[in-house]
Amino acid sequence: MAVTIDPRPSYFGDRMIVTGSYEDGDTSIDLSSLLASIDFVGITQYVKSQKRLETGDAADGSDAAMIAIPDQASVEANGTTVIIDTASDTGTGAAKFIAIGRRS
Repeated sequence: MAVTIDPRPSYFGDRMIVTGSYEDGDTSIDLSSLLASIDFVGITQYVKSQKRLETGDAADGSDAAMIAIPDQASVEANGTTVIIDTASDTGTGAAKFIAIGRRS
């Protein structure tokens, strides 16, 4: 379980764009040392889980398809912590995130 913040954030005015990655099992990303508040957060480039979706009537399941279920992210009430709602605990590897907020 490790959150990695990319070393070169981008700035525009009083805003900062922070990118990085997190591992399976991470449930939050604390950005309070970089941002005073978070305006936007997104999870990108990695899908931890797939779900079987029945697409027809074949009894043997041959018409089923797999759909991707990505993680979701929200911002904690204090405004500087990203809360990760994982789609599943069975995935492997790191997911990427982006956060845009007011610089501290």
